[in-house]
Amino acid sequence: MSLCQQLLRKDSLGSMSIRAAQAKDAGVLTKIAFESKAHWGYSPEFMEACREELQVSQDKIADGRFHFFVLEKHNRVIGFYALERLSEEEWELEALFVTPNSMSQGVGASLVGHAKDFATSHGVKKILIQGDPNATGFYENQMARQVGKRQSGSVPGRFLPLFEIVLIKL
Repeated sequence: MSLCQQLLRKDSLGSMSIRAAQAKDAGVLTKIAFESKAHWGYSPEFMEACREELQVSQDKIADGRFHFFVLEKHNRVIGFYALERLSEEEWELEALFVTPNSMSQGVGASLVGHAKDFATSHGVKKILIQGDPNATGFYENQMARQVGKRQSGSVPGRFLPLFEIVLIKL
């Protein structure tokens, strides 16, 4: 049983599930991305600078280079992730966001576990992650290793930690 399945099984009501995102989810995913990012106390000016990067469009969900998944609890989306195919063996975790009131409850870990399982099932050997500095400890707990920094696509002069997860096939 995968880590993702183990964490989801801990919900005694069986009320959490992960499914592929649909175009109609774009609005709620954008809302979650903004709420999750704002949770870290960023200024309104900073959040405005990130608006385009945090926007999830129907077209992006439908784009074959991306794989969007949502985690629902009691039929309500409380988190999501997106993987972007960079090559056959290397994908990037393009987004991972959880509603603030669902943080520290295993939702993010469940999403990362699902992303690892999904990528591995597609022959991927490495997942790259450009993370928010506030998420460094979280990604390290998910077996990600910091391998460098990358300039923010939203804020000139801001550099973000770059992580990788090496997937091992058993």
